[in-house]
Amino acid sequence: MIGTGGTIAGKQTEADALSYDSGILRVDELLESASGISEIATFRALQLANIGSQDMDGDTWVALTTLVDRTANLDDVDGIVITHGTDTLEETAYFLNLSVKTPKPVVLVGAMRPATAVAADGPANLRNAATVASSEEAANRGVLVVVDDKIHLAREVAKRSCSRDDAFESSNCGLAGYVEGRAVRFVANTARLHTWQTEFVFEESTHLPRVTILYGHAGVDPSLVDAAMKRGFLGIVLAGVGEGNAPQPVLAALRAAVGEGVAVVRSSRTGRGFVRRNVEIGDDDAGFISGTDLSPQKARILLMLGLLTTRDPRALQSLFYRY
Repeated sequence: MIGTGGTIAGKQTEADALSYDSGILRVDELLESASGISEIATFRALQLANIGSQDMDGDTWVALTTLVDRTANLDDVDGIVITHGTDTLEETAYFLNLSVKTPKPVVLVGAMRPATAVAADGPANLRNAATVASSEEAANRGVLVVVDDKIHLAREVAKRSCSRDDAFESSNCGLAGYVEGRAVRFVANTARLHTWQTEFVFEESTHLPRVTILYGHAGVDPSLVDAAMKRGFLGIVLAGVGEGNAPQPVLAALRAAVGEGVAVVRSSRTGRGFVRRNVEIGDDDAGFISGTDLSPQKARILLMLGLLTTRDPRALQSLFYRY
């Protein structure tokens, strides 16, 4: 079990308070709090970080990938559970889904209430995550997320509520399965390449290319595109309105960015659906990339990894169709 912090490791500032500090308890303390978890598996506790997941960044993702691969290569390790804050859990899960190189189960888990809350959801989620990670059926499915008795595929999962216990959904393709006590029931798998099947390889010292997200809305300022270029971003993901659209001045600025070697991906802020090429916007002429059905934040991750080896829009587009 690898700890990175989050609400699941948080402590309230005072009894019965809504406010709390993330990333206080260590992963070995979390294991002690989850009654019955020792009956599921034998654990080795590793602490990579202890932060709120709003502070997760590319360097920590690279370090986590390295640690997961190193740990998974041990003969006495059958699966890995990663404790994580819920705010960016879906992003870390997708990054690992594209970067780790093991068929063994890798399961991320978080909680919506801190560990000291009267009805903390962390211990039950931890037990469920351990149950999935120790299941032979969980192997070769890519990275999984387990919360609220549900199993999500890393590519599909998204946090849809900032406060409710049932905060996570898999809107486009549905759940991967359920945890029912000590039983694991899978109902779906992914058709996309993942983990050991992917082409993304980097060193522990690798720094990921800088990619930002431009949020689309009525009257969005096109000068934001220029600002991103001046700050040295190699990629821009448009979280567009509708099917990845934006006002004409913004599209013109993005076309100019492509002309300067910046990779531009069109995605949608709606959270569902598939951004198709050349429908309202001439992607072929503009050199834009369709983000397909990836959320803007996940499109950013795939673009960062793609930019490690190529800036060719056609090659980058092929990645979005495969992953």
